[in-house]
Amino acid sequence: MAKENGHFAIVSTLVLVVSITLAVRVGYIQLLDDTFKDRSRTYAIEKQLIYPSRGLIYDREEKLLVHNESSYDLMVTHAQMDAGMDTLRFCRLLGIDRATFLDQISKDWSDIRYSRHVPFVFMAKVPPDVYARVQELLFEFPGFFFQSRNVRSYPYPNAAHVLGYLGEVSKQQVEQSKGRYLPGDYTGIAGLEKSYEDPLRGEHGVRYLLKDNVGRVVGSWRDGEQDREPVSGKNIQTTIDIELTRYAEALLRNKRGSVVAIEPSTGEILALVSSPSYDPNLLILSNQRGNAFRQLQADTLKPFFDRSIMARYPPGSIFKSIVGLVALQEGVTHPRRYIPCSGAYYYNEESWGCHAHWPTTNIQAALTVSCNTYFFTLMREILDKYGVSRVKEGLDMFNRHLNTFGLGHPLGVEMPNENAGFLPTPAFYDRLYNNRRWLSPTIMNIGVGQGEVQLTTLQMAHLAAIIANRGSYFTPHLVRRFMEEDTPVNGAFTTRQRVSVDEKHFVPIVDGLEQVILYGTARSSAIPGISLCGKTGTSQNPHGKDHSVFFGFAPKTNPRIAIAVYIENAGFGGDFAAPIASLVVEKYLRGSISAERQALEQRMMMTNVNAMP
Repeated sequence: MAKENGHFAIVSTLVLVVSITLAVRVGYIQLLDDTFKDRSRTYAIEKQLIYPSRGLIYDREEKLLVHNESSYDLMVTHAQMDAGMDTLRFCRLLGIDRATFLDQISKDWSDIRYSRHVPFVFMAKVPPDVYARVQELLFEFPGFFFQSRNVRSYPYPNAAHVLGYLGEVSKQQVEQSKGRYLPGDYTGIAGLEKSYEDPLRGEHGVRYLLKDNVGRVVGSWRDGEQDREPVSGKNIQTTIDIELTRYAEALLRNKRGSVVAIEPSTGEILALVSSPSYDPNLLILSNQRGNAFRQLQADTLKPFFDRSIMARYPPGSIFKSIVGLVALQEGVTHPRRYIPCSGAYYYNEESWGCHAHWPTTNIQAALTVSCNTYFFTLMREILDKYGVSRVKEGLDMFNRHLNTFGLGHPLGVEMPNENAGFLPTPAFYDRLYNNRRWLSPTIMNIGVGQGEVQLTTLQMAHLAAIIANRGSYFTPHLVRRFMEEDTPVNGAFTTRQRVSVDEKHFVPIVDGLEQVILYGTARSSAIPGISLCGKTGTSQNPHGKDHSVFFGFAPKTNPRIAIAVYIENAGFGGDFAAPIASLVVEKYLRGSISAERQALEQRMMMTNVNAMP
């Protein structure tokens, strides 16, 4: 009897221990272990992202340049799909074939962008008619749902390079974003969309939906207490004038080149135009985007290449203005100096050509007639200031002045891929001439904007703005303010700066630039009643026809616009660059072109420079 009692006690103890163990385990699972809880939520609770409205972009007059339109992506959660779903009927509703269905539903589950339990895009940008047809029947296909998001749209078919475009984030961007980007997100790829990506994109919202056993939404989980509303991106007001931009693009049609216009008193960029360009609506996030992108990429005229900030060119004779300013500042010349020219500059037994013109009795006259001899002389005297054998020191001094004008480095405009241009240094010439001795006559052609010196069109317009302001400037910029906050974007853009040349030295240079328009190489581009000041340039091109160049500003007193125009393979500066610049200036200052200049306007718009021999 005692033995039986002992067995009973042992069995009872084991049962008790097992019961306690099971109770503890059940309690742990229910109260502490989230594994089963989370697995349950995977099927009963669905987390849906709410995409924010991307910030809008306006021009300086608050005309809408970029806005959002609703688009629908068909999403799918692979783990919630019904294995027995009628895929043929589903494909007919969507207008796709079974092969497409299988391709879209099959993912590399080892890729961070995809998970069987996380929704992903099955079909992006579903057409409105398909959305309407499928939406009311979607409950029949568990795991699938529509997600609303915004895509960009452009009321004006202009300013593509400035505005930029969007694209889907890459796997690498997702991995490096620390949760800022999720698979399927869009991001700025070019232009202001890229430069101002952070304030424009906004922040995701989230909604937790309770679903029944067939995947139908039956309500919000916990009455939405954990839902989060999206935060819209910030709206931006740019500095550009869209009407001026449209006009400049029309003048550049069938030409390769660029136009940059700046308001000198603020540094605000009025127009930043590159040609050829494209309609930004071609690159909206649609099913036709891929073909449009490939066609633009294949275009031999390179419409994606922004010539206003990425191309660097020899500036030609507009550079004589800067050489004159440095020569005056360094005291190697004076405004009333006469330098004779007999049709060429002579050194030893060599000569460098000039052209027939009246006597260059002062620096204003030299600018008016664009005398090469005058500025070869000044350039050599700058380089030889410390002695003919110390030309490297002279070049360093010259470059230090040019650096204060914003040359030799990017200006800092809010655009990706801005080129720095190029200023040759003593080290560069040492390499170029294999460390053989070089002297001022060897490199004096930089004094007329040829040789190795290269600028962007933006830098040329910036130089014009500096001269317009008699030596002061604001860094050129494209965005004025965030509209809701009504605050400037960057304090650096509102800080006035000065170059290394004293204000008094700008007086004869400005007078000379005025005479260029009145009596000199750009007199055919004079605007009746507007005191335009400027300088033409003909940039030599060893590979073909010369380039046409102009920079200037207007009016002479209290200037409101500074401009640079560069037209590739268009010949003399007075042929195309100066007329186009003068038309843009008149359009901006008056709003229309005067009757006596409409024939010039028509000729500029109709001429196909790309087809010229």
